[in-house]
Amino acid sequence: MSLPESPVDGTEAIDKVATDCETIHASVGDRVPGVATVTLDRPDARNALNAQVRAELKDVLAAVADSDVRVVVLTGADEAKAFVAGADVGEFRDRSALDQREASSRPRVYEVVDDLPQPVIGRLNGHALGGGCELAQACDVRIAHERAKIGQPEINLGIMPGGGGTQRLPRLVGEGQAMRLILSGELIDAEEAHEIGLVDGVCADSEALDEEVYDLAEAMASKSPVALEFAKKSVKAASRMDLEQGIEYEAELFAQLFATEDKDEGIDAFFEDRDPEWNGR
Repeated sequence: MSLPESPVDGTEAIDKVATDCETIHASVGDRVPGVATVTLDRPDARNALNAQVRAELKDVLAAVADSDVRVVVLTGADEAKAFVAGADVGEFRDRSALDQREASSRPRVYEVVDDLPQPVIGRLNGHALGGGCELAQACDVRIAHERAKIGQPEINLGIMPGGGGTQRLPRLVGEGQAMRLILSGELIDAEEAHEIGLVDGVCADSEALDEEVYDLAEAMASKSPVALEFAKKSVKAASRMDLEQGIEYEAELFAQLFATEDKDEGIDAFFEDRDPEWNGR
């Protein structure tokens, strides 16, 4: 398994942006080389997504996108015992339709996470509700602590999911299950979320959660960065194109990888029975 031994280029930029944030922390390589951990840290509000959290998260993720980080772990501060408990409802009360249209201008945090070139693993250390559930859906893989409650309770406030939940959730769990969760506002536990495909793994405690999340992150980070990016794009396309368009798109991305140095390095390493040394080109 070949991972970068030296600090990842761009780490300083990520550190600088994160240092200026009050609600977002970021570290690179603390657990696995080449893996950035981005942590929402607003424990007094259970990491609820207010304007400050959203703006700071977008700033940190922009720095991550421009770095040589290979994989991102997105999580909530364990002190909050929540991934994200939802949007900050206090911001909604006096907001008009025009105000909300402006607040919903893209890219929002959900699109920023979805569009990152690096794979994103959602470490759901606790409740993921409303906007938190939508943020988890924007991740590429979701691993949850068994204590997590997950759902879209917006209907209880006389509104509906507005961060992509009505679109991403049916693609993950099917239309019927999405209708059940969105129209009832029901919260489900991590085990049921796993059964219906909303999360991809459940762990009994924080130690097991970290082990599963960072073992997966390490496995991903050992691969060619450019192959990771192209493979992620192609899989995402499966829910956004019809089959024929998706197959054509996959074939084009596959062909483009044959112009990379990493393709030559991977094949040479295979024949020489050694670990490849990827350079991301």
